[in-house]
Amino acid sequence: MSGAFVGKVALVTGAAGGMGRATALAFAAAGAQVVAADIVTDRGEETVDAIKLDGGSACFVRTDVSSARDVEAAVAAAVANFGGLDCACNAAAIETETTLLADCDEATFDRLMAVNLKSIFLCLKYEIRAMLERGGGAIVNIASTNSFRPLPKQSVYTATKHGVVGMTKTAAIEYAGSGIRINAVAPGAIDTPMLRGAMASRGSAEADVLARLSLIGRFGQPTEIANAVLWLCSDASTYTMGHVLSVDGGYLAR
Repeated sequence: MSGAFVGKVALVTGAAGGMGRATALAFAAAGAQVVAADIVTDRGEETVDAIKLDGGSACFVRTDVSSARDVEAAVAAAVANFGGLDCACNAAAIETETTLLADCDEATFDRLMAVNLKSIFLCLKYEIRAMLERGGGAIVNIASTNSFRPLPKQSVYTATKHGVVGMTKTAAIEYAGSGIRINAVAPGAIDTPMLRGAMASRGSAEADVLARLSLIGRFGQPTEIANAVLWLCSDASTYTMGHVLSVDGGYLAR
C-alpha cells in the first residue's frame, strides 16, 4: 500500500512490539505520520527510531492505555504534532491467565479488563472526538479468535475480546454516518512475544499449538496483521464497517 496514507496521521497503541510495532511501521512505510503509543518507553522509542531511519515521520508517547489521561494525551499528541488524526489501531493487550476460572484471582481479572477492554473504550472515545473534528477517519480494534471460539484457562481474556467485538460493532453503528469507519481484526496464532510467553507459561509445545490453531502449519506474522489493519483503514475498504476480519490461518474455518 505504498503511498496510500500520504498526508494521513495514524495512532497505534501497543506500538513497542509485536502486532502494534508492525502496524506502526507499515503505516509509516505507506506514508502516514505515526504516533506510537505504549507503556514500554525504550521499545516504543525503538519503533519510532526505525520509522525515522527509514525516512518516515513519527513520535512516541508513553501511554498506559487503561488511563484516560494518558490516552487523551496520545490523541492530543497526534493533533499537536501532525495536525489531526485520520487512522487508529488499538492493539495494546495482555494475556496473563494460566488457571481455570474458579482459581483466577480478582487482580488478574481487573488488570485484563483494564488493559484489554477499558482501553478500547478510552481509545475509541478520544479517537472519535478527534476524527469528528477532522471530518472522518478509520479505526481498527484488535480482537482475537477467542472472540468467537474460547479456549480453556482464558475465561477473562476471552470475555475482554468478546467485549472488543461488541464495542466495535456498536461504535460502528453510532459513527458511520459521521464518516468514521470502525472495524476489528481477530488475529489467530501470531508469532509475537505475547504468544510465546503464553505458550511458555502453559508448557505448550509449538507443534501441538500449530496442529490446533493453523491449517497451514505455521504461525502468522505480525506483518500479516498490519496488512489487514491498513486495508481496513484505506480507501480500498470504504464500504466495510462494523466488521471483524479474522486473520487466523484458517483456525475459525474448522
